[in-house]
Amino acid sequence: MPCSHLFHQLQICAKRRAPSQGKSIHAHIIKSGLTQYDPLPNTLVDMYGKCGLIHNAIQVFDEIPQRDKVCWASILTAHTHANLPKRTLSMFREMVSVDGLQPDHFVFTSLVKACTSLGSLRMGVQVHARFLLSCYSGDDVVKSSLVDMYAKCGLVDTARIVFDSICYRSSVSWTAMVSGYAKSGRKTEAIELLRSMEERSLFAWTALISGLVQNGYWVDAFNMFNEMRREGMDIEDPFSLSSIIGVSANLATLDLGKQMHCLVIALGYESSLYVGNALVDMYAKCSDVDAAKRTFDSIGNKDVVSWTSIIVGMAQHGRAREALSLYDKMVKNGVKPNKVTFLGLIYACGHAGLVDKGRHLFRSMRKDYGFSPSLQHYTSLLDLYSRSGLLDDAEKLLNTMPFEPDEAAWAALLSACKRHGKTHMGVRVADLLLNLEPKDNSTCIMLSNVYAGAGMWEKVSKVRRLMTVKDIKKEPGYSCVDLGKESQVFYAGENTHPMEDAIFSLLKELDAEMRKRGYVPDTSSVLHDMDHQEKENQLFWHSERLAVAYGLLKSVPGTVIRIVKNLRVCGDCHIVFKFISSIVNREIVVRDASRFHHFKEGKCSCSDFW
Repeated sequence: MPCSHLFHQLQICAKRRAPSQGKSIHAHIIKSGLTQYDPLPNTLVDMYGKCGLIHNAIQVFDEIPQRDKVCWASILTAHTHANLPKRTLSMFREMVSVDGLQPDHFVFTSLVKACTSLGSLRMGVQVHARFLLSCYSGDDVVKSSLVDMYAKCGLVDTARIVFDSICYRSSVSWTAMVSGYAKSGRKTEAIELLRSMEERSLFAWTALISGLVQNGYWVDAFNMFNEMRREGMDIEDPFSLSSIIGVSANLATLDLGKQMHCLVIALGYESSLYVGNALVDMYAKCSDVDAAKRTFDSIGNKDVVSWTSIIVGMAQHGRAREALSLYDKMVKNGVKPNKVTFLGLIYACGHAGLVDKGRHLFRSMRKDYGFSPSLQHYTSLLDLYSRSGLLDDAEKLLNTMPFEPDEAAWAALLSACKRHGKTHMGVRVADLLLNLEPKDNSTCIMLSNVYAGAGMWEKVSKVRRLMTVKDIKKEPGYSCVDLGKESQVFYAGENTHPMEDAIFSLLKELDAEMRKRGYVPDTSSVLHDMDHQEKENQLFWHSERLAVAYGLLKSVPGTVIRIVKNLRVCGDCHIVFKFISSIVNREIVVRDASRFHHFKEGKCSCSDFW
């Protein structure tokens, strides 16, 4: 068999990723004594590298007596494919020091990709400088790799300068630049750049959509997905679908999520693990945890993401026992949990008052799986103690954990002090937090409320001055009620809605009926200086109360009312929703900043642990 034929056969093996056939050809080459005939050694290195057999590639490479730039480019590329960026860079030093060779455009491409994988901007800049001083400085392929590197390292403007210097821009360079803008939150530039492309690839569209999703531009992401569909783009990869399903999850729009599920089925991607996991997460976040469970059950080969998604979903919906049962099944099925799994489990225990179980799981992380708990895990355990009223244990944990407590950790303890009426301890924790000069607006509001509740008005003024200096603004409370074909947003205190009279009239009727059943308004959350009646009136204008009244007036009788709130539900509204669910015989699902609440027949799924 002539060398040229063997050469072409090896190229085919590399292209098809067929290592067994490649090894057979290699054996034939050895038997025929052709191991040193160019270009067979280099082609063997390339074939083994592309087939993922890096050790075989190194073995062939080491046996080559005289290595040239092409050979070095092949072995460096093989290391890039094997995701061994550190080894790629160390081998390059060997190429220069041992064989005395200078990099060509293929080697430069491998080096830039290695720097990108490592996220090493400093080394990337050095490679770029060397590239500019070389005779290959005009190579567009290397420039495309540099665009990708700078974009992923956050230097989008530098990436654009390199991008503009490319003579013949490939789909790779366009996609890298679009992705860079989108992931940096520069929405307008990302969209404009994509629309200026002559031929928009699925990869470019996906890069744009996923970047928009990551930066919270959920509506824009959905609009761009629709534009992509209108252009007739074939969805040959399910990744863009999983991103857009994530939009439905973040917007908590169940009907949109169901439409995406139908599209998944129509396109034949229901067996995709990525898509299945995204659907489980979407249904859980859209408050239909039963649909999430059905979708989870339909996934064939479940991975740790599948199990973690349903466990976290069950936990957030107050179904702690089911979350823990699923964890036991996960372990029995031989799936190793990850750190996110344990966060979900400890969260479940915290919202169900299962202190001993939560402690056991926290210890199990290190003992059974070798995970070192992160600050998030300690904060979650702290939250478990706090919600269960074990405030001394919570404070002890804060003072002994191997991390410096951050603002969120102290804020969790302060919230518990406020909830359990521990005024003196709350003031002490508030003073510690105030010395940290908190940056989160919700923390500052809570500080102000704690000091106001204790009558410490000088401290209230100090917090407000801090907010002014740091330009921290109170986020207005709002609630969005989803009615399927329409959704409506209400802000706290809003009195300009076209249906204001009907909403207020219904709330008055419900209030009268609730009082007959023993309702006593809890005005502790109203910290303004006003009489008791005025405080009760203030409660009427909480955004979630306006949203539920609108939902009752506009929705189909008997259907579930679904509300998304940006802040935590106040204690009084939580009581009110339990009464309303019983009076109107409707299920009301509220997704607040902390968890999901399913109000049904006068009870809440959180069992008042929230």
